[in-house]
Amino acid sequence: MPVLFGFILGVIVTIFGAYVYDAATGNVGNGMSASNQAPMVNWGVVNSDWQVFETHVRTTADNIERTIKQHTS
Repeated sequence: MPVLFGFILGVIVTIFGAYVYDAATGNVGNGMSASNQAPMVNWGVVNSDWQVFETHVRTTADNIERTIKQHTS
């Protein structure tokens, strides 16, 4: 269990670190000039992918709930 917690914590810290680095260095993605260093992560793509994932999970959960209700009714 501690290994799983450490893995999850490591992923969270890595993502947070990349976000802080991108926000601190300034880049086109956050409205600063293009002469600064390019962002480490394209946060627009991350947001788009997250929205697609969230929609897919909600649709799947709704389908599972609907199927369970049909079988119990």
